[in-house]
Amino acid sequence: MTNEQKEKIIRFRNMGHGYAEIGREIGVSKDTVKSYCRRNGLKISDSKNVDKCRECSKPIMQYEKKKKRIFCCKACREKWWAAHPEQVNKKAIYSFECTFCGRKFTAYGNSKRKYCSHKCYIKDRFGGRADE
Repeated sequence: MTNEQKEKIIRFRNMGHGYAEIGREIGVSKDTVKSYCRRNGLKISDSKNVDKCRECSKPIMQYEKKKKRIFCCKACREKWWAAHPEQVNKKAIYSFECTFCGRKFTAYGNSKRKYCSHKCYIKDRFGGRADE
C-alpha cells in the first residue's frame, strides 16, 4: 500500500466512510482497509466514539459491535461505584411476608421467595414453632 493510499484511507475514515466504500475508491480490498484501520486505531469520527472515563477522565477507545465502555479499567469502575452507591439501579427489589414467622422482609432478585431466612424455612419444613 502506498503512502498516498494510506493518507486517503485516513481522510475518508475521518469523513465517516465505511471500509468497502474506501476500498472501492482507492482500489484495494475492503479487508485491507479494515486491517489498516484497526492497526492504526482509525475509527469513524463522531462524538459517540470519543468518550472519557467517569472516574479519571482518560479517553476511552470504543469498539464497533461491542458494549459501550464507561470506565477505562477495573480499578476506576470499582472506585467510582464505591463512591456512588446511590446510583445503583436495583429494579428487582421485592417485599414479602414470611410464611412461617409473619415478619416482613425485602429480597433482591427473587420474586418467589417465601421465607425471611433459612432458619424459618427449616422450621416450617421439618416442624417447629414460630416463637422459638
